[in-house]
Amino acid sequence: MYRPARKALQCFFVMILALAGLPVSAAEVVRVGAAHFPPYTIRPELGDATGLLPQMLVALNAMQSDYQFVLTPTALPRRFGDFKQGRIDMAIFENPAWGWQDIPHQTVDMGLEDAEVMVAHAQTGLGQTYFDDLTGKRLALFSGYHYAFAHFNADPKYLADTYNATLTYSHDANLLMVERGRADIALVTRSYLKDYIKRNPESGDSLLPSVKVDQIYHHYALLRPQAPISAEKFSALLEQLRHNGELARIFGPYQIAVMPSGAGNSSITSGSN
Repeated sequence: MYRPARKALQCFFVMILALAGLPVSAAEVVRVGAAHFPPYTIRPELGDATGLLPQMLVALNAMQSDYQFVLTPTALPRRFGDFKQGRIDMAIFENPAWGWQDIPHQTVDMGLEDAEVMVAHAQTGLGQTYFDDLTGKRLALFSGYHYAFAHFNADPKYLADTYNATLTYSHDANLLMVERGRADIALVTRSYLKDYIKRNPESGDSLLPSVKVDQIYHHYALLRPQAPISAEKFSALLEQLRHNGELARIFGPYQIAVMPSGAGNSSITSGSN
């Protein structure tokens, strides 16, 4: 063996032996539940989810190596069971009042705010007073969502019987129903309406959004008590994303308010069972 080759081989073995004496720690995998909730998560069940959540997980993974945040598909009605059974470690963009009261969890205030607005077909003479009374109006709603005007009761029969609602699994379909006169009002998040008009600019003049909101979405992350990451650590990571501008970069273009540090965001509370 030539001397240079032998010397290189010796150096290689020295490096291997040195590395063998170092502690090796793999990143903890944190499974983040992803239900179809555009523009936050779009069709995660298809295996190639897009939206704001995947972007946020990329940012979280890029800035540290202790945790690997992975997107795990679930569904709106199934997410409670997946959470309790440990299939997901975290439910995100949630509200603790949406059926989580009896499920053990820790809550992290994400400091992000969106809003649910009513959208009607823009017509001559139609103004904001149109949204004051829903009596007799045909509503287009997303199945499984909790609406403030309905006292957060998501039961499909209740919504259909009480509010003359048609329930679908597509916000696009609901807005098209309004544009085509098949429904009087659709309810969507302000962020979704922004995205819809971006994708369908011709609809910008045909839709009238309400100034008043049905509810403010103040987003929370809910963590299992046995999650690989603590609520305190996840809260600290969110603060890093807030500080380095990543939260504003991801959520700002969709009119999702990123609350400043010290404005009550990233607080932690525990759910009871």
